[in-house]
Amino acid sequence: MDEDLYAEKLAWFKRNESPEAVLLVADDPESMKIIVAWTTVDVRMVEQPSPPTGESHREIWDWLWANARYSLAELAEISGLTVPFVERKLKPLISSRLLYPDRTANSFVQRYLRERVLRLFDAKPRRPAKSS
Repeated sequence: MDEDLYAEKLAWFKRNESPEAVLLVADDPESMKIIVAWTTVDVRMVEQPSPPTGESHREIWDWLWANARYSLAELAEISGLTVPFVERKLKPLISSRLLYPDRTANSFVQRYLRERVLRLFDAKPRRPAKSS
């Protein structure tokens, strides 16, 4: 398989993201932990990938993921969750195209998470600097 084909197919999904995807994780702290952890997990493409078996979006999406390798144990460890729990939550995150097989996440979800973090920092009262 040509790495360019893989990158081309993955780029199509990234260009066609849906902002509504944020609604799937907005009130789900465990999914948010998995998404944040996903961006630090070692994800690799298989050495001898198979060619795509079909042309539909679903078949191409499944093909992209079939050619990606990652460790559930590592994802669980980084997210602070158990392997069975991560395994249960991961499939819907992948199916909903919130996670990509290149260790990235849906850009709308990433923006949402960043905004939440920024609000956390703004919500804390500022302490005056200590003078020496």
